[in-house]
Amino acid sequence: MTEPDPGPVLLGIRHHGPGSARMVKRALEAVRPALVLIEGPPEADALLDHVHALTPPVAILLHDETEPENAAFWPFAEFSPEWQALRYAAETGATARFFDLPAAASIGDDGPSGNVDPIGLLAEAAGFDDPERWWEDVVEHSASDPLDLANAIAEAMVAVREEFEDEVGERTLRREAFMRQTIRKARKETDGPIVVICGAWHVPALLTTPTAASDTALLKGLRRRRISGTWVPWSHGQLAAESGYGAGVDSPGWYAHLWQHQQDVVPRWFAKAAAVLREEDLPASTASAVEAVRLAETLAALRERPSAGLSEVNEAALAVLCGGEEIHLQLVHRKLVVGERLGEVGEAVPRSPLAADLQRLQRKLRLPADVQPKQLKLDLRKDTDRERSKLLQRLEVLGVPWGRPDRSNSLGTFAEVWQLRWDPVFAVSVAVAARHGTTVHTAAENVLVQSAKDAKRVADAAATLTRSVGCELPKAVAGARGALDRCAALATDALELLAALPDLARTVRYGSVRGTDPELLRVALHGLLTRGAVGLPLACRNVDDETAENALATIDGAHEATRLAADDDHQKTWWRALHALVKAEAHGLPTGRATRLLWEAGELTSDDVAARLHRNVATAFVAGFLRGSATLLAADPRLFGLIDEWLSGLRGEAFDDALPLLRRAITDFTPAERRLLGERVVAGETPTPAAGDEWDPDIAQRLAAHVRGLMAGVSRPSDPVIPEV
Repeated sequence: MTEPDPGPVLLGIRHHGPGSARMVKRALEAVRPALVLIEGPPEADALLDHVHALTPPVAILLHDETEPENAAFWPFAEFSPEWQALRYAAETGATARFFDLPAAASIGDDGPSGNVDPIGLLAEAAGFDDPERWWEDVVEHSASDPLDLANAIAEAMVAVREEFEDEVGERTLRREAFMRQTIRKARKETDGPIVVICGAWHVPALLTTPTAASDTALLKGLRRRRISGTWVPWSHGQLAAESGYGAGVDSPGWYAHLWQHQQDVVPRWFAKAAAVLREEDLPASTASAVEAVRLAETLAALRERPSAGLSEVNEAALAVLCGGEEIHLQLVHRKLVVGERLGEVGEAVPRSPLAADLQRLQRKLRLPADVQPKQLKLDLRKDTDRERSKLLQRLEVLGVPWGRPDRSNSLGTFAEVWQLRWDPVFAVSVAVAARHGTTVHTAAENVLVQSAKDAKRVADAAATLTRSVGCELPKAVAGARGALDRCAALATDALELLAALPDLARTVRYGSVRGTDPELLRVALHGLLTRGAVGLPLACRNVDDETAENALATIDGAHEATRLAADDDHQKTWWRALHALVKAEAHGLPTGRATRLLWEAGELTSDDVAARLHRNVATAFVAGFLRGSATLLAADPRLFGLIDEWLSGLRGEAFDDALPLLRRAITDFTPAERRLLGERVVAGETPTPAAGDEWDPDIAQRLAAHVRGLMAGVSRPSDPVIPEV
């Protein structure tokens, strides 16, 4: 008689869990299956021949060939049970296949899945704050047969599923129908044991036996698309990311540690933590590491847990190794709990179209990806240098900051300086950017066009326009130019209009170098400047201090933009706006700044300024007038003399009122600038007493004590203490 087919072995797992990974590995070694079915998109089956050439963390990238922006990733870590199943198949010759809903039907489907975290629910019921920790304690530390454990998990999941059946969404039901269809087909085609590895939540659905016809009906109408894919490097940081294409694993570094070490888990961890702190020149001795181990184990015992988990380890690290300093614990969290591991993909593995295009451009432009920092000077009049600049700017748009522009080196309109350094993690950034297009050109263009569509503020549209011009993408330039007009038409805030001028001015200045007609952009700048100038005085009236600070910064940016890019008539428009602001009853900060700009340009006399300083001695006008560079204040004898004469002329309460404002004004100066200003004061001429005047030490001592009191805030306790000079 033929023995009845016992059916496939169902292993319900927690995705990316080391406890699950160990159970799967032990179960596979016990069953020795001919076929392993793994939760994942079947289109990725063609990529499984390359498993031996991968070092996790890695991810499968699949994208729609017709609409490459429709893409998705399936990440794997060394401690992922799915990865251990793939490795087992590659090493033993067993067949491995993915059996989840096809990517053609799921990519771009952002609808709710209706899933819950069943292991999380069981862990919470048992009093655990970490589901993987519960899994470790209950499953990993169990001496039970792995198949018995799998059966126990299945029973628990059936109970949970019955309780939360109403939360199962349509998407999940369709996935499970496809899984059952795949299992039916596999059982007909396979001689030998079959092991099925899927999220524990799905196990009850795979234990049921609805008809094939009912499953077919559920799957009716699935989308069909041509899907291509490849393997890409991933990172622990990406695994920890909840958004985007991250896996939402809070502590991948900790899980990797649990996977690698079954013995002395906690002592080994604290040895690593101590080493991380010492690398940053922080005290972390072997003795303190030993004490931390004792504390973690004591906490676990007090909480009646079989072993110290991450919560106990973190508490012990904070108290003993980090001396209670949260910032030190954050260092350990970043480097160990999350970790900095980056996966690798062998050269023979097919790359994503975007990665292949980037590699082609790097060879063509002779720009190798070097991890060592390098300065790159570009002459945009040379074709190769211009193409290099376009590539770096487009990659920056795609979130791959291989090069960072060094704007401290101003070499003229036709020159750029970049600081280059290729970080291996950029391979992940390229993988993520692959959803936007198959080439660097099209991907950057798609990002910028979408950014233009999404722009709500004038400054956002202007920034997108600047980036589009720098990338030399005409379609994006046109979209951003339209967005600028749209946002400007809706804007009523003068400060919002003026805030867009700096970006626009740079675009006007360098547009011709990038193949864009600067005059078309200058028209937009003039329109924003005219409307913003008219509304500037009103925008600075009846505002709070925070808004006034923003107004001051906006005035500075608009002033420089006008100087760089506006024609003579519109520069006159700007000067009229500053005069109107000075005359208006507006907040002192922007009014003082406008007064300073007018005086520096010769639009106001020193007598006008002195009079305004005397009238506004107890207002923010003083801080606004002094805002800027202390170096200029010290070096410009006209400005220094003006302030010195004004201060020297103050008497009594007027001086007392002015001093706190001066103190606040110089808080914006750097320590070096304050020191320079102090030296300038000391170096100034000391007035000689007139004949017959006598020096009175008592009066001088009382005056000095009064000034010290004012400076320290004794006379006015509400004022901040003056920074040391």
